[in-house]
Amino acid sequence: MNLFILRHAIAAHPGDPGVPADLRDADRPLTAEGRRRLLRSTKAMKALGLRFDVVLSSPLLRALQTAEIVTKAMGQRSQAVVTERLAPGASTQDLIRELDRLAARAQDILLVGHEPDLSELIGLLCAGNTSASFELKKGGLAKLESAKLRHGRCATLAWLLTPKQMRLMG
Repeated sequence: MNLFILRHAIAAHPGDPGVPADLRDADRPLTAEGRRRLLRSTKAMKALGLRFDVVLSSPLLRALQTAEIVTKAMGQRSQAVVTERLAPGASTQDLIRELDRLAARAQDILLVGHEPDLSELIGLLCAGNTSASFELKKGGLAKLESAKLRHGRCATLAWLLTPKQMRLMG
């Protein structure tokens, strides 16, 4: 299985120009700059020949918008599937069980979510603990390879790209 892990693109913050000060965290949309940079990053995804059998997204707006932009730009046949298992603070055990169920029909899975959860997931799957230090920048993409996912060390980090690296590739 190839597990691709994408942090959502740049999102607005409460109080930013044109953004209500009382905006809930879950409702923060991507900024225009975040959308532009993400679209440039999708060119790198295409250059790498990436295709995703399944795209899973956090239910938070900024992650869902990121997933939708990627699926559209990549010409994916299916839409992103929203899962609470990618919401901030969700159980990694539950996420891994969901991924194991998908593995029977999906070889390439894209997860779109948030920090620090995604870096902790990378650490858990590659090093066996969540204290391994990885930094996944907004719009950053990692690829993990695993024969069989489990809660612990079971994957190899094939690569981790910053958004800037991806823009240079595209």
